[in-house]
Amino acid sequence: MVASVTSPQEETTKTQGKSASPTAVAPPKPTPAKPPTLDDLPELLKTMVEEKGEKSAAATKRVYELCDVGHKQNRVPMVCSGKWDVLTPLALCLTQESGDGRHLACLALNNLSIPTENKRVMALGPAASDVIGGLCKVIQEDKQESYLCCICLMNLSFLEASITSILSHSPVPEGSAPVPPLENPNSLLRVLEKLLTNSPSAPKSGSGKSEGVRWACGLIKNLAKSEDNAKLFGQTEIPTCVVNNIKSTTAPPSRWTSNSLEDFSLFVILNLAQWPGSREALIASDAVEAVKPIMAEGDLQGLKATMACAFLGADWNSFPEAGAPAAKSVSELMTNIVEKKGKDGQYAYGVFKLYTATKAFRDLSLAAAAADGDSTEGVCTKCLSTPSAVALCLQIMSDLVLASNDDTEGASKYVPDAASAEYAIGAIEALIPAILQTGDPPRKSLASEKACSEIETMILAYSDLPGTSGKARASAVAAAGKIKAASGSARPILEISHDLWVQYRKREGQPLDQYLSQEKGIEVDESGPLDFLPCVSSSGESSCVIG
Repeated sequence: MVASVTSPQEETTKTQGKSASPTAVAPPKPTPAKPPTLDDLPELLKTMVEEKGEKSAAATKRVYELCDVGHKQNRVPMVCSGKWDVLTPLALCLTQESGDGRHLACLALNNLSIPTENKRVMALGPAASDVIGGLCKVIQEDKQESYLCCICLMNLSFLEASITSILSHSPVPEGSAPVPPLENPNSLLRVLEKLLTNSPSAPKSGSGKSEGVRWACGLIKNLAKSEDNAKLFGQTEIPTCVVNNIKSTTAPPSRWTSNSLEDFSLFVILNLAQWPGSREALIASDAVEAVKPIMAEGDLQGLKATMACAFLGADWNSFPEAGAPAAKSVSELMTNIVEKKGKDGQYAYGVFKLYTATKAFRDLSLAAAAADGDSTEGVCTKCLSTPSAVALCLQIMSDLVLASNDDTEGASKYVPDAASAEYAIGAIEALIPAILQTGDPPRKSLASEKACSEIETMILAYSDLPGTSGKARASAVAAAGKIKAASGSARPILEISHDLWVQYRKREGQPLDQYLSQEKGIEVDESGPLDFLPCVSSSGESSCVIG
């Protein structure tokens, strides 16, 4: 016979019940577990590491509860305070065969990967190898938590300083020589490639497999922002996979939601198309034909498709409506980035980099110029040569010149952007025939003469900067020469562009005489005007005799 055990609380309830009334009292509900606090972390972490199965999973659940949506304030202290090592035990839990512990560890790592402060510690700190390695292993083993691991890695990859390090993950047995990611089937690069290539051509939406592929493409979208990473991706089947995602979709682009497989795949194509190391792989996968129809959408997807086609060398006739929507949307994007704003309903500030927008504008300009051929009318380039777009290119270059001059007051507030400046001068060189169109009827204009002189001086100052590439320097010298030759006649587009550029510099408090002619007169001494005496050296000494 087994005796029943009664708790002190139950006994008190029974006694109270008898003295108050002969009616039976229902047993009380069990006392709920006390919510965990940060003070419980040392014991919880110890249990996670030393115990197995249900005990370890229960401790992991408590750690997850400490950083869930109701306890966001704990996320940064848990990772960054230095009081606890939360990451190593969680990474260890990822290797468990127990599904519960592994799942809860994935959830906790996802929550902890959201704050910006935590991303650096998780992706670049002492536990980074364990964290990235654990997440990668779950994806490789095709566990049902694979999609959660892809999301966690994607969260970490929003820290751009981490993206090269993340993709370089290439584990080898302890004591073995390092193996490059392309040569290691266990590297994150090859694991992601296998996930995409082994996916059914049309996985059921919402299934574990489709979610894994979707979030893997989201991760690749971020990782492909690095030129080094793009070069690695270009040597895998990943470019072909993302192009096939676009080809095989049945949903029209207008129905693609943010973070959908199609949205991510088009972003991957856009990011890979920017870099020489991955561009050819996309072209070989027929990316232009896959993406070209999307340009007509005119929304975010249309903008992404337009820039991707520009990067991939699509001819001018590929752009709808004689290129007018392409010119408008890319010019607007450049302006919004410079003004640090997004576009309602389409993109937030920070989604696109200035060098991406200026490169797209440059490549559109080159396509338009190629279509114009030897024509001096600038028919195709005209829609790109709006004064606001030209002024923006001038602004980008002159800000770089200003940032490079330590003696100029206020120069330090401008962040040098050499890539964008190079694309800006490339665009101006391509658009010169349209920019320099004469007024109708032709006439003289002092304003145009001043504009030509000041813009020529600024462009030549840009060409002389130490960091300017040979290609950019050649474009600058060629454009400056054509602008100088155009001086005297009215050039309405150049004149208005110059005026907008000057207005910007006024608003910014920049020196307005920086690019004006510095001639102040002729130096003379008792021997006469020095500049006119060929026998006078630069030191002023003369071998001539004045009678």
